[in-house]
Amino acid sequence: MDKDFYLQYAAVEDQHWWFVGRRRIINRVIRQLHLPKNPKILEAGCGTGGNLSMLARHGQISAMELDEIAGKIANERQVTQVKLGSLPDKIPFTDEYDLIVILDVIEHLDNDLAALMALHSRLKPGGWLLVTVPAYKFLWSQHDDINHHKRRYVLPALKRLVTKAGYTVRYGSYFNAFLFPIVALMRFLKNLSRIESNSVGSNDLNLPTKPINQFLTFLFASERHLINRIKLPFGVSILLVAQKSL
Repeated sequence: MDKDFYLQYAAVEDQHWWFVGRRRIINRVIRQLHLPKNPKILEAGCGTGGNLSMLARHGQISAMELDEIAGKIANERQVTQVKLGSLPDKIPFTDEYDLIVILDVIEHLDNDLAALMALHSRLKPGGWLLVTVPAYKFLWSQHDDINHHKRRYVLPALKRLVTKAGYTVRYGSYFNAFLFPIVALMRFLKNLSRIESNSVGSNDLNLPTKPINQFLTFLFASERHLINRIKLPFGVSILLVAQKSL
């Protein structure tokens, strides 16, 4: 992706309702994992680093990123030293981790199975994997093209993939369910009218007005009270928690 994309990404991810809501959900899920004291945590594919401060509150955080520009921006946050690396073959760490977080990353990869298997080898016995991905091929839009996605997922297929990679799935659910009807309708109408543009400003990173952004943040983040308790039947994204066998 080009530099302008990452600059816009970094400019909004601390405020945009989608990033803020997802962080609050992830934070709640991690708290419920009952990790050991001061656990080692790896974020694989940290982008411009918007999750690092939140993850650092849970333990010793390491992070890797494929793109040099994104990694440089993430390092400017001064949370941890973000190292350049890629999945499956160039993980720049030799440690074993209590938790590996990979948020909206594997949909970018040619071989998602190999990536998950590589991360499995970096988990301690009993360690946890937390993964999120975009849901449903029919939601494919210009946003996916701009972000160079290879695929979107359905929950049963993601569970099979993670199981095949050697993990035991403990929980899986769709999320961003409350806003799903609106997002689905908007993407359908855009695709129907063939509204297409490859410019950075035409994607889903545009920041809404403050009142709308606050409302959407509240609505999306409120799903944290449901995630890991019940399974939401649909949503724009999928969250899955898995464990490496002892």
